[in-house]
Amino acid sequence: MSVNRCVLALSRMPVQHRVTLRAIPLSATTTVHKLWTTYPGYFQENGLCGVSQRRSISSNDSTRPPDTSLFVPISIKSAMVRDGEVGLELSQPLEKGELLKVLNKFYKRKEMQKLASDQGLDARLFHQAFISFRKFVLEMTALSADLHIILHDICCGAGHVDDLYPYFLRHAKQIFPMLDCMEDLRKISDLRIPANWYPEARAIQRKVIFHAGPTNSGKTYQAIQKYLAAKSGVYCGPLKLLAHEIFENSNKAGVPCDLVTGEERTFVDADGRQSGHVACTIEMCSVTTPYEVAVIDEIQMIKDPSRGWAWTRALLGLCAEEIHVCGETAAIDFIKELMYTTGEEVEVNTYKRLTPFSILDHAVESLDNLRPGDCIVCFSKNDIYSISRQIELRGQECAVIYGSLPPGTKLSQAKKFNDPNDPCKILVATDAIGMGLNLSIKRIIFNSLVKPNINEKGEKEMDTISTSQALQIAGRAGRFSSIFKEGEVTTMHRDDLAILKDIMGRPVDPIETAGLHPTAEQIEMFAYHLPDATLSNLVDIFVSLSQVDGMYFVCNIDEFKFLADMIQHIPLNLRSRYVFCTAPINKKQPFLCTSFLKFARQFSRDEPLTYEWVCRHVNWPLVPPKNIKDLMHLEAVHDVLDLYLWLSYRFMDMFPDANLVREAQKELDTIIQEGVRSITRLIRASESQAKPVVAPGTATNASHNQTTGSRGRGAKALSLGGQSGRADSSLGSKLVQDGLLTPELLQQLQKEWAKRLSQDGGTGKTSMGNASKVKKTNKKK
Repeated sequence: MSVNRCVLALSRMPVQHRVTLRAIPLSATTTVHKLWTTYPGYFQENGLCGVSQRRSISSNDSTRPPDTSLFVPISIKSAMVRDGEVGLELSQPLEKGELLKVLNKFYKRKEMQKLASDQGLDARLFHQAFISFRKFVLEMTALSADLHIILHDICCGAGHVDDLYPYFLRHAKQIFPMLDCMEDLRKISDLRIPANWYPEARAIQRKVIFHAGPTNSGKTYQAIQKYLAAKSGVYCGPLKLLAHEIFENSNKAGVPCDLVTGEERTFVDADGRQSGHVACTIEMCSVTTPYEVAVIDEIQMIKDPSRGWAWTRALLGLCAEEIHVCGETAAIDFIKELMYTTGEEVEVNTYKRLTPFSILDHAVESLDNLRPGDCIVCFSKNDIYSISRQIELRGQECAVIYGSLPPGTKLSQAKKFNDPNDPCKILVATDAIGMGLNLSIKRIIFNSLVKPNINEKGEKEMDTISTSQALQIAGRAGRFSSIFKEGEVTTMHRDDLAILKDIMGRPVDPIETAGLHPTAEQIEMFAYHLPDATLSNLVDIFVSLSQVDGMYFVCNIDEFKFLADMIQHIPLNLRSRYVFCTAPINKKQPFLCTSFLKFARQFSRDEPLTYEWVCRHVNWPLVPPKNIKDLMHLEAVHDVLDLYLWLSYRFMDMFPDANLVREAQKELDTIIQEGVRSITRLIRASESQAKPVVAPGTATNASHNQTTGSRGRGAKALSLGGQSGRADSSLGSKLVQDGLLTPELLQQLQKEWAKRLSQDGGTGKTSMGNASKVKKTNKKK
């Protein structure tokens, strides 16, 4: 909007508004923004808002009906009514049979349903409220005098059934308290202008610089140079590993820097005073501390269905004179539009990749064709275990990196792979290598292009990787700082190569929305109006009523609700319950979930969780793993200790032994590192315990699958080799990965298949012959 149009808008405003606005000493751009955020309806009515802003407002309807399926009725306790005997004295006892007829007649009245609808009771709520009202009337030993007399008059023909409506509505609002405060709830859950949540950031004029480019283009390096040269600064990264790297490099460069993650606080000052610089995970950044320079890394994750809210919060809320944003070029237009709502301009610096990488014209096809500097990328731990075992059978060593490994173990494996004097020259990893690790990779080999993803609804989907994901992983080949100055990308299987070329040839989808998440304060205000609702139900209602404009979405809250439901029966105040439910927990780990429950129960008793208590819980000290199952349990224990440390910074008095637990965690990390170094031995031990049955006539050597072009993937898939075995194992592996079949059931099917082949002589002719005989017999009959 031009300044002239702004003046026109001011001239049309009431005098008291003009005086208030004139007292704000802001620049023209910021003044327009202030007017817009204070009077958005006025600007829209007079046609003075931008196209994107008009689109944002029109995309939401503040009067849209709420999702009433989330409204849980509150049970009303039967209590003695003070004037209960008065009604009986003034009239006569009520016969329940007549009462039931009257109530059912009231329920069938269309006029009553229409009146109730005007009060927010749709068909669902009307039905639930009526059932509760009927039960209340029929089961109460004594009704209030006015209700008793009304019912008596209706039964005697002296009153009309519609006279029950005020009493029904009063009861409905008792069991559904949200009906009386719906407008307040809508105002609390109004998320249309999140920039206004951060008044400290809006009080200063920030400069935003976007460093855009692909991986290995030096964009983050340029931003970090500004960060190191500033008097004060904050680095916000997506991973603990990245925060650790900036923390170490800053202190090596002579710039005192602290480290803040969810589980760790490290101050370089001996007295514990905060340094001018801090490296943190993005969720932990402070939006009230002033800085000269802030760096937000991997800004494209602002669209992440689960964590996107953290990037939105940092971008809108950081109090820094300069905000350096690093990420993909696909985010440029969106970040510009987002910053337009705050009145801040965006300067864009684009970068090109420092070293080239190319897509090869041939697939690897066999593990016999691996070369030093190769990295095989898998999307499941089963595939990692299987391929590591096969590489070891070929007399080669390999490093292993996947997401659930502790950070120390990941760094140890990366160091082993990067060491030119170490015999380990091959890496097997998941997409965890896409961020946070510096690796000397010559060739990236995709073992598969299908990855399990969590969509915006929280549902698990098996889908082909996106262009952004493919480029992020492929970009690890031929890094500028590695010994390989050119990178190569290919696939393990021939059929996947054309698909990979197609994926990487597409443009990256532009980012269109940013994530938001309800704050603890907003949930507390909801709880004030709905004191009897569970935390999970509060969050559901909040999301149902929330209003966001076209630039935002509410992040997935399924994991939050999962934890809230888990500890709902434990007596905790709302703030403590909310904090517990925001803990970073993998709900697929049963031991971790059990530990979380025990932590909450111990906390509710006001009994401190001491080091001795934790040791008893995890059976400390722990021994090195003997098989893969033991290794996975140690990883889960490491996550339990992470949870303790995370909670210790939120409830220091209840989790007092953070230093002792951290020492134990370091020792556990060493044990896990030893286990991962000998992972092939653990795989062999697991295989010997499982004792898989291999069908007669099928190949027992895993290399047969590679040389014959088998598409079977995963540990179970590679245990079968013949033509029939390959088809069965590929399907079985997919069913196991999708959770539709357990490994135990798959083993049983393998045994039955082997038995059937042995009975048929390995050809299947006997079964076909039997089928032919049955067919001939049926024809004769």
